Amino acid sequence: MDPIPFDKRSGKIWYDGSLVDWEKANLHILSHGLHYASCVFEGERVYQGKIFKLREHTNRLIYSAKRMGFQIPFSEEEIDIACQLVVKEQKIINGYVRPIAWRGSEMMAVSAQKSKIHLAIATWEWGSYFDPNIKIKGIKLNISSWQKPSPKSIPWDTKASGIYMINTLSKHAAEEKGFQDSLMLDWEGNIAEATGANIFFIDSKKNEIHTPIPDSFLDGITRRSIIEIIKKFKIKILERKIHPKEISKFDGCFLTGTAAEVTPVSQITEYKFNISPVISKLDDEYKKIVNNN
Repeated sequence: MDPIPFDKRSGKIWYDGSLVDWEKANLHILSHGLHYASCVFEGERVYQGKIFKLREHTNRLIYSAKRMGFQIPFSEEEIDIACQLVVKEQKIINGYVRPIAWRGSEMMAVSAQKSKIHLAIATWEWGSYFDPNIKIKGIKLNISSWQKPSPKSIPWDTKASGIYMINTLSKHAAEEKGFQDSLMLDWEGNIAEATGANIFFIDSKKNEIHTPIPDSFLDGITRRSIIEIIKKFKIKILERKIHPKEISKFDGCFLTGTAAEVTPVSQITEYKFNISPVISKLDDEYKKIVNNN
């Protein structure tokens, strides 16, 4: 990953309708989005200069904002054009795009209906989310002590900043113990996802792949793409509740996400997995799709 701090980079960021110098793309310290997490965002990948599934990401951004009680003052088409513009301006070939929308600084209290809604879009070159050398062997996960909240307590189907607080805590705790990421359980104690990616388990003997039902965590766009590929390969896919006690029954495991792409998992706590040829097959097909979108 690029060692340059993000506030020290150069170029342009699209901010509220126009391109501004990178170092001038700032918000006020009393912005509501910073204090009360009224902020939503997206993570998008650029492959060969094109953004994968751009409209799906834009639609989810707008949906997330509505779920958070505000409306982004730009249309789907305008947001798409802005994302493409900043990628072109920054000359990104293979990288990452981060659209983000938040309530501004007009009101400073829990209630902030009159705050201005801002939208910014930044992009940068970016390779693998996990260390490529570690990724080849499969990453290792612990199980987080934090659980996904009840779907009645948060807007769980949004990509909202406040929801990621426990994900950051979980990943930091995992890395301190020598793991690369953390498996998070849902509020009922079933397997949910990793801190920034969805999870799949392989039962090679039955030619099945199992994945949790996204009813308290985000149904990833990459997750849906991989499920389509699994069906294409005539492998049975089961979306269901999966209890941690079942982990030992599977012989393979992998993560999916915009950042993680397709990442094999070699271990969850004491349980170890083979790096199944199925994972490589899914990864190869996914790479073909994203590089020809």
